[in-house]
Amino acid sequence: MSDGPARMRALAAGLPAGLLDGYRAGREIALPEDGATPRVYAVGMGGSGIAADLARCVVDAESPVALTVVRGPDLPRSLNARARVVLVSYSGTTWETLRAYDAAGRLGAKRTVVTSGGRLAERAADDDVPVLSVPPGMPPRSAVGHLLGGVLGLLDPLFPESNEGRLERTAEKTERLIGSYARANGPAASLAAEVGDRFPFVYAESAFVPLARRWKTQIEENAKRVAVFDEFPELFHNAIVGWDATKRAEARRAAVLLLSWAGATAATRKSARYLERLLGERGVRVARVPLPSEDRLEALVGGIALGDHVSLFLSARRHVDPYPVEAIARLRSALGNPAA
Repeated sequence: MSDGPARMRALAAGLPAGLLDGYRAGREIALPEDGATPRVYAVGMGGSGIAADLARCVVDAESPVALTVVRGPDLPRSLNARARVVLVSYSGTTWETLRAYDAAGRLGAKRTVVTSGGRLAERAADDDVPVLSVPPGMPPRSAVGHLLGGVLGLLDPLFPESNEGRLERTAEKTERLIGSYARANGPAASLAAEVGDRFPFVYAESAFVPLARRWKTQIEENAKRVAVFDEFPELFHNAIVGWDATKRAEARRAAVLLLSWAGATAATRKSARYLERLLGERGVRVARVPLPSEDRLEALVGGIALGDHVSLFLSARRHVDPYPVEAIARLRSALGNPAA
């Protein structure tokens, strides 16, 4: 095998430092507070777009910002000249984001770009659009610290108070956690063993569903395995019907990773216990995954670190290289340049 596993582990270890660097860079060009409740649209795909989605775990609960994440080239009709648009493309070549950049410009919206370079950076320079530059040379999914920190930095003035000290504490705590997550006998390795060869489902309460999405996409890109994510209480209105009808022989081939936040409401904790009991009765392997803090931001970043390491241990179990994503490269080659 190549040095891909070692490279990905080193990149995963850089999450806390990247978070702080991104936040500080974002603060330098932060969106101004003008007294109005802002409507912010964040456009991005894959490992770039997930950063804005993850930021929503904190933004939605703790700020007046209405943050809408757009995963595609077409902007919603609600976006107008009064909106602020953050365009996130790590490579700077994502055609969907480039097309959305042009569309937002035609509407007269205020744009900010987050990228490591490419055509997006070039267009922003030509148009005098602010650019939050992140370090090049890594897979977009591994730049999540820089990108998430950058988005939080851009939005920092729109919070009731600055998150600077909180980000610093979060980075320090997460760095300590990563030491345990990287161990062969640590919690990430244990969760990967719980999943084994079973089909992985990642469930989280609504406030942390972007984190469940991140776990799912990391399993797919790093471990080269299809995964599913869902949220509760929504799944109590549909998914439990499917699980209830699933025969034990089939259910035993599934594993549910149940992300559990200590700050959840009593009703949420009660519903999670019900779900865990139902799945256990059907023979599903269920692993409760405590998020590492009652503070939303610490829980989010620690959860990202844990999920990244679980996906890397899953890749090791299957002896696959977590670094390359040839299927995405083949698709891009087949499509050519749709943004042209």
